Amino acid sequence: MSPAAPRKPVRWQGSEPALRAVQVAFDVEEAVMEAIRVAAFHANVSTSTQIRSVLNLPVAARPKRPRLTVTLDTGDYTLLAGRYGLAPDDRLGIKEAATRELIAFVEQVPAAPSQAALPGKPAKGGNIKTTEQPPPPRKGKGKSGP
Repeated sequence: MSPAAPRKPVRWQGSEPALRAVQVAFDVEEAVMEAIRVAAFHANVSTSTQIRSVLNLPVAARPKRPRLTVTLDTGDYTLLAGRYGLAPDDRLGIKEAATRELIAFVEQVPAAPSQAALPGKPAKGGNIKTTEQPPPPRKGKGKSGP
């Protein structure tokens, strides 16, 4: 047997192109980020999909793995474990409990997307303003230099 790379399981072989992909971060003004996020929200797509659309890159008709993501560190797992009555190293149990909490959150907010609870915004009520199109970029915000 040669010292070649170990064989990938058959179910992973279709992911080869994704494994070679590189994530790119764009350092842009807050107004650009906000406009992209708002456009993505109104199109019900991820910010990544919205960026691909703006750059005229191919976009999958449906997301391959629609999901929500968040980065958790050891301290986050410890806090969540305490809340859920689990051991901090029971990451699967914590994920399952957090999933149930996210589902419960959806059941508490009105169904209309314009009424969704956002950080810093009220969870319910009619004072969340929505528009058909993203707001125009704010001039002068976040610029550095003359």
